[in-house]
Amino acid sequence: MNLLLILLVSVLSCAAQLCQKQAAHLGIKKGIFWLALSILLLGIGMLLWLAVLRVVPVSVAYPMLSLNFVLVAIAARLIWRETYSLQQWIGTLAIVAGVALMGSHL
Repeated sequence: MNLLLILLVSVLSCAAQLCQKQAAHLGIKKGIFWLALSILLLGIGMLLWLAVLRVVPVSVAYPMLSLNFVLVAIAARLIWRETYSLQQWIGTLAIVAGVALMGSHL
């Protein structure tokens, strides 16, 4: 259950960051909806994060938020067709491996 909560916080944070990117792409006036949605998602994520911190040591939970880097990179590739170098993908895989090691401790 703890792992699922951490994953949910990461997904909400990722979605919020993608909304911010969309708002920046459209400009402040046209992107205000995306900016407001980002703030809402970040707020919900923060409340869930507090629930995580009640049951998971911060030394374990916080490094697992590195999943944000992976989720945002994959989403940016799918949504905006951003390109990544081999070095970036290797780094992303290293993050996944590290999170898997941390998650096996839960």
